[in-house]
Amino acid sequence: MTMAYHRFHGVDTRIVRIFNTYGPRMRVEDGRAIPAFMSQALRGEDVTVFGDGGQTRSLCYVSDTVDGIFRLLMSNETDPVNVGNPYELTVHALAERVIAACGSKSRIVSRPLPVDDPKVRQPDGTRAQHILGWTPKISLDEGLARTVAYFREKLGL
Repeated sequence: MTMAYHRFHGVDTRIVRIFNTYGPRMRVEDGRAIPAFMSQALRGEDVTVFGDGGQTRSLCYVSDTVDGIFRLLMSNETDPVNVGNPYELTVHALAERVIAACGSKSRIVSRPLPVDDPKVRQPDGTRAQHILGWTPKISLDEGLARTVAYFREKLGL
């Protein structure tokens, strides 16, 4: 629809494809991996991983995502651009990193994999890099540390 308005009506448009973004101000109970893992780890509960945890995710810290969106907005690019971190890791490895970032002794437990759970989530950031000069700057460990502080406050810990 956006491209139709751009082509037919000459509307100045941008299309950003946002991938997994995390950081402060996430809803504690929103069900995604980072809020679920952090809440469980900070409370000292078992951290629930669905399936064998071999499915992959790539995570982009919120300030990097905002920077990518802003750069696209300021550009003349009208074709879709992916904004997300191309660094990919397994859900099990992510759970381990979150537990470590929280300083928790939580264990990882497995539950059945939902049928709609994606196996791979990794954006191709080539266009964002070439067109916008954009790549994520915040490492996963730095982003997790910043996010843990927010979750501690939200959970009253």
